[in-house]
Amino acid sequence: MANEDLGRTLRRLRRLASLTQEELAERSDVSVDVIRQLEQRRKHSARLPTLHALANGLGVELTTLLGDPPAVASTGENDGPRFVAVRRAIMPALWGPEPKPPEPGFSLAALRERIADGWTQYHSAEFDTVMQVLPDMISDAQTATVSSNDDDRGVGFAALGKVLQLAGHVAVRMGKTDLALISLERAIDAAGRSSDPLLRPMIVNSVAWTYQRQGRLGDALSIALHAADDTKDSGHTGTADGLKVWGALTMSAATSAARSNDYERAAALMAHAEKEAARVAKLPQGSDSRMVSVFSPSSVRIERVRLAVQYGHPEEALKLAKGMRLSKDTPPSWRTWLLLDVARAHTDLGSAGEAVKSLESLRRVAPTWMQHHTLAVAIVRDLWSMPNHPAGLRSLAEFLGIAE
Repeated sequence: MANEDLGRTLRRLRRLASLTQEELAERSDVSVDVIRQLEQRRKHSARLPTLHALANGLGVELTTLLGDPPAVASTGENDGPRFVAVRRAIMPALWGPEPKPPEPGFSLAALRERIADGWTQYHSAEFDTVMQVLPDMISDAQTATVSSNDDDRGVGFAALGKVLQLAGHVAVRMGKTDLALISLERAIDAAGRSSDPLLRPMIVNSVAWTYQRQGRLGDALSIALHAADDTKDSGHTGTADGLKVWGALTMSAATSAARSNDYERAAALMAHAEKEAARVAKLPQGSDSRMVSVFSPSSVRIERVRLAVQYGHPEEALKLAKGMRLSKDTPPSWRTWLLLDVARAHTDLGSAGEAVKSLESLRRVAPTWMQHHTLAVAIVRDLWSMPNHPAGLRSLAEFLGIAE
């Protein structure tokens, strides 16, 4: 919604589909009053279940309704040389040269460290930096897969899977979900030839997230549950790494259920996840936490806050968030979501001043993330439409480019 707000996009898509407001309301099971408020710009955002329902009623992907992330230009600038290089690395030209074996001095350990650093930069929203290094990391990982040593080859495929997973995440953030799925499918293939049994379910979770972004909630729920069951049945939940992978998949399934308006199922899944999260610290610790799924008591609580907001329970969300202490391994991106969801809850309750405080905190700790979230723009638009603007709101609106 960088250049076109939700209401205008909704009206344009509805007219392209030759639907009246009443017909869209019937197709989507969303009240015609909500549709009118959005199109008349009296309301600038809606709960995610409502947005998914509208997208389904229009027959479009959710990302089509929401538009590009705020910091991604709709003019094609995100397809500049740097992103083209990432695209070429994910999808090499036909009949291009085959990867050559590693040269003397090549270090798999150093490559894995570079990939881990790439994930840290991603979680800090340093997308331009990640795009700059991705092509070389993908190329080096492909080189590692043709090593003459069987063990090194397995580790090389693991590195390739992990860096292609990272490329998929970056593609999603750039609004390129189809490219993301191509990268993730190739990552799954690499994972199947790797020495890491947990890599495939981790990448499946990324696919589920991408499906969510496309509005494919049933598909996302199905693959997340399937991969979680496989991880448990294979005995991997007896280690911290395995339990983290299972937990992340279970939370992903809960998110898909909640966005499909099945809050009861989502709550049950989250309750199970929260119970299991307490075991993580008690189990044998494994690999670099930067390379494993995010799952801890903190991440479960953050996700519970998110689901409460999305399902229209702002009081419950604020109660869950109050006094929360985040573990040191909670990535910046998860902290960002918490601040956004707290701001959304305050906005839904009409507490504009408190919402602005949360957004100001977000701008201080993660300004780039803020610019990449359509939710941040939606919240500030809602606050901006109120008759009385609290202190600090204009600065936020100008920062996101929506001040009139």
